[in-house]
This record gives sequence, structure tokens and C-alpha cells, in this order.
Amino acid sequence: MILGLRSIRDKPIRLWMSISQATPFPMPGRLPPLASLRAFEAAARHLSFARAADDLAVTPGAISQQVKQLEDWLGVALFRRLPKGVLLTDAGQLYGSELREVFARLTLASERARRHAASPILTVSMVPSLATRWLIPRLGSFRARHPEIDLRLEVNSNATDFTRENVDAGIRQGRGPGWPGLHADPLFPSIIFPVCSPRLLEEGPPLRGPADLARFTLLHEDPWVDAQGRAQELTWRDWLAAVGAAEVDATRGPHFSQTQMSLRAALAGQGVALANAVLAGEDLRAGRLVRALPQEVEAGSSYWFVCPEAALGQPRLAAFRAWLLEEAAQERAGG
Repeated sequence: MILGLRSIRDKPIRLWMSISQATPFPMPGRLPPLASLRAFEAAARHLSFARAADDLAVTPGAISQQVKQLEDWLGVALFRRLPKGVLLTDAGQLYGSELREVFARLTLASERARRHAASPILTVSMVPSLATRWLIPRLGSFRARHPEIDLRLEVNSNATDFTRENVDAGIRQGRGPGWPGLHADPLFPSIIFPVCSPRLLEEGPPLRGPADLARFTLLHEDPWVDAQGRAQELTWRDWLAAVGAAEVDATRGPHFSQTQMSLRAALAGQGVALANAVLAGEDLRAGRLVRALPQEVEAGSSYWFVCPEAALGQPRLAAFRAWLLEEAAQERAGG
């Protein structure tokens, strides 16, 4: 049975990776002429049209004209014209102070953009559990193939806004691939099954079918509800209903906020957790975890590599994408 539910949800944590948090910005309104802003800021800083003109390599008359244009646009006087100079009005002092901060932030943002363009660092965003339990163990092969590229991972449960955040690419989980403006490559589906430590099966009661889970502690991962009120996690209640064991009490047992936390509890023999082969794969191959039952349920979502369409031709990103698609193909093949 296939449930139409979306992804495994993780909350940001701090590893050796950094955390990115998208901040909403208001839509820009009508702006005054930018040349007038530059002229006023320089004149306000120097309290002199002549020195502002030297700064901007124009004539004092041009500065005076630009300032007058800004005053007309605002409908307020910014300077008091005196016989031997100018002074800021109260409005001019307030506006000049705010404008200096705006220009300082713009200068800093521009410098960051220049450094990013020249940097060998490739920034990729994804949820914490996928980074720590699947991607990081494989990064050695990427480094060996591309020693010239330094990778920076940002862990974030929110979808990256590539127009506002300093991120090159991301790995998302969802139905895809209809993210406007983004190229999306499918990596692997999310198929959910119960896992536990082998010791729990050896020492606990028999576990022959889903109904026997009633005698075990269920390890829960709390579902995340998005802005539309949709649950973004396959819960024990959903899984048990899908395999025909709805009579098992799915309300009992400890709850965790991230997949890697519930899997750590399963590794410690504390109960049975739900997982997929992507996040539990290393522990399953090493024998630290075992599949408690053969039944599995498709969560209705997949992992996707995403990046802006316009960025596909960038050499660093293209190299990482090619490597990631190879690793995903191996994962799908059971490697």
C-alpha cells in the first residue's frame, strides 16, 4: 500500500556544518532615484556639496541638482542652505543616518558576493539526518575525485530560497519535481520499514508479524506540520494501518524530533523505530541494526537534488551533481 505522505522531517542541529535560516523580506516598494541617494549620502557625510562632488567625480552643481531631486521626491527639505555651506535638517539627519547603514550593508553584501564568486567552496543544503547518516560517510570519494573543491554543508529543515540565501544546491525530500525555477534530479524514494537492534530480537518476545509489535516499545519520530497543515512524516499509526495492524496501540513509546535520534535509541536496544534504507543503510550493512519485519510502506516522497536552472553549467556544481547521482544510483542498487 502506498501512502501519499511526504518527507522525513529534521530540525536544524549544529555539527561541523553551519545552519542556514531563511528570513522573510518585505516586497520592495517604490524607491527614490539611486543617483540622488548617493549624492545625498556623500553630501550628508561631508556637510559639503563640493567635497561630495570630489568623492563621486562630478560637479558640485550635479550634487546640488541630485539632492534637490531627492527632496522633491520625498517632499521634505534635507539641507538648510547657508551663505557659507549647508546644514542637515532634522529630517536630513535621520535620513542620512539610516542611509549610511543601508550603504554599509550593501557594501558588505557586495563584497560577500564577490568572495563567493571567486571561492572554491560549494555550499549544499539538506536536512541533518541525511547529511550525517548518508552524505558525510561518502564525502571521502568526492574529495578524492575533486580535491580542488571544498564542500560546505548547511543543515536546515526548511526549503532553501536560492534567490536570497548563499547556497549553490540542495537535497530536498518531497513529491517533486515541480519547484519553480529549479532543476531537480530524483535520487531515491523513501520506503519505510521497522528496524531494531539484533539484541532486541534475540532477548525479546517473538516478532513474527506486525501484530506482534504490540509487545514492543515503539520509537516515534514526531511529524512536522507545514504551513498548509499537512503532516510531513510517516508515523507508526500510518505504517501499522498500511500493513493491516491498526489494532496495535501506536500512541505509546518515547518520541524524538529527528530520525537520527530515534535510530540511536534503536541502536541502544530501546525499541523498534521506523526508517528507510538511506538513513539506516550503514547500520543495516554493519549488522548494528536489522529489519524487524519484511513489510514496508512507500512514503509517497523521494529525495531530490535541486539547484537553480541557471547554475547547472557551473563547473563546481556540475562536478558535485555528477558524483551525487552516481552515489544515488549505487544506493538504489543496494550498494
